[in-house]
Amino acid sequence: MQASTYGSVKGNSVFGVQQQRRVLGFGESRRTSAGLRNLCMTHRSAGCGGLRLSSAAMGAKLASLGRGFDGISMTSLKARSVKAQASDGDIENLVPPRTWVKSSGIVLPYVGVACLGAILFGYHLGVVNGALEYLSKDLGIAENVALKGWVVSTLLAGATVGSFTGGTLADKFGRTRTFQFDGIPLTIGAFLCATAQSVEQMIVGRLLAGIGIGISSAIVPLYISEISPTEIRGALGSVNQLFICVGILGALVAGLPLSANPLWWRTMFGIAIVPSVLLALGMAVSPESPRWLLQQGKISEAEKAIKTLYGKERFTEVMHDLTSASHGSAEPEAGWFDLFSSRYWKVVSVGASLFLFQQLAGINAVVYYSTSVFRSAGITSDVAASALVGAANVFGTTIASSLMDRQGRKSLLLISFAGMAASMLLLSLSFTWKVLAPYSGTLAVTGTVLYVLSFSLGAGPVPALLLPEIFASRIRAKAVSLSLGMHWISNFVIGLYFLSFVNKFGISSVYLGFSAVCLLAVLYIAGNVVETKGRSLEEIERALSIAT
Repeated sequence: MQASTYGSVKGNSVFGVQQQRRVLGFGESRRTSAGLRNLCMTHRSAGCGGLRLSSAAMGAKLASLGRGFDGISMTSLKARSVKAQASDGDIENLVPPRTWVKSSGIVLPYVGVACLGAILFGYHLGVVNGALEYLSKDLGIAENVALKGWVVSTLLAGATVGSFTGGTLADKFGRTRTFQFDGIPLTIGAFLCATAQSVEQMIVGRLLAGIGIGISSAIVPLYISEISPTEIRGALGSVNQLFICVGILGALVAGLPLSANPLWWRTMFGIAIVPSVLLALGMAVSPESPRWLLQQGKISEAEKAIKTLYGKERFTEVMHDLTSASHGSAEPEAGWFDLFSSRYWKVVSVGASLFLFQQLAGINAVVYYSTSVFRSAGITSDVAASALVGAANVFGTTIASSLMDRQGRKSLLLISFAGMAASMLLLSLSFTWKVLAPYSGTLAVTGTVLYVLSFSLGAGPVPALLLPEIFASRIRAKAVSLSLGMHWISNFVIGLYFLSFVNKFGISSVYLGFSAVCLLAVLYIAGNVVETKGRSLEEIERALSIAT
């Protein structure tokens, strides 16, 4: 997919502790010294340990869980406390790993339903590539480059609007209800495209489909991160990117009959109606995010969702963790301007920067030029070239999914951008160095495949997974939307000016520029991104909040 912390935690991160301890369960602490009983964590607005109770009813609920607050001190940290420094700025240095209890919960079917949105994301991005030539003839715009450009780019404009809208809808109506709303523009947009008798109808259909995939691009990773068990959240989160790749490949396969049946393009657009309807219907029976339910004070519904997703075995610890979050329902819902406050701006800027680097690293340029590159190596079939690029993307994303919870998010990002920088350099040199001229085709193909593989290992799947992890619960939906908006805006701008840059500077120089951007991304990630693997969303939020 062309469509990917938080410098708030670095070496100065602080857990106010008096002696070494290890964290057990969800927020409990055991001290090695018998003289210490409580661990106190301070925050300028969240009280001790970031814990706030919105009502006596919430306190009664917690008491009924039988866990109490023995591990959290309700007094302020005294001057005797010392600072525990993080050696490399990672969350794991602040919150030690835990052993997870095996549960009987069911989460995979609901992740699968959500990923229908990811499939539609990829499908709508890819479907126009094969169909454009044929629909242009049918709609009488074969010679009008500007109108063809509108048919392509309107989707991106709609996606930008949808990505900003998704966060607000998800906060107000909930994650599953927003998915159901999302089915409306996705279904209507696909229907209008499939039945278009004029270019105006086609553009309106693409706009609605764009709004739909913009909303899904924001809420699919958000929903998956909020319902997934911590120990497999990375693997399930990266499935979002995998299904985007599947959607792109699906669009490629759907276009195969076009050469024999020029009117097949209508069927290609109509196919998207099926997963759109299934997404809305599937979300009608999927559990709501328990985190959102608790924020709304819907405790009984949250308990039911937790038992469904995590199983009865882990109900007590999960409920305790969620209700012990730093910024619970006691705080009012965050507005858009809160994202730019000193409290949140650092982490929000890192999230937006990751998507900016993802796009400025040149993924769209590589995909756009892949067919030309493959032709230079003797591969004349555009379908074969696209299939090879898509297969490399799917393969790399599958590997990333298996490594996400073991290798970690940050290390995969560093490896990914470093590999992309080297691949871009290889592509640039293959076009300019005369000594490499006899091997230029082979080297260009190798560079293209290695670039796509590197992208799919980290730069592709990690940002969308990482953002819901690092954003505090009260800003999570809107912050994810803002970051995805950066993705769509940068995608649109690059698409608008890319060819102009190529014509002015040459493809080799442009590739060299992309390589430099990838190196800058490595430096930025090394200095600003923290590791989040193996930590619950609430642990990450407490650690990042205390460090600010």
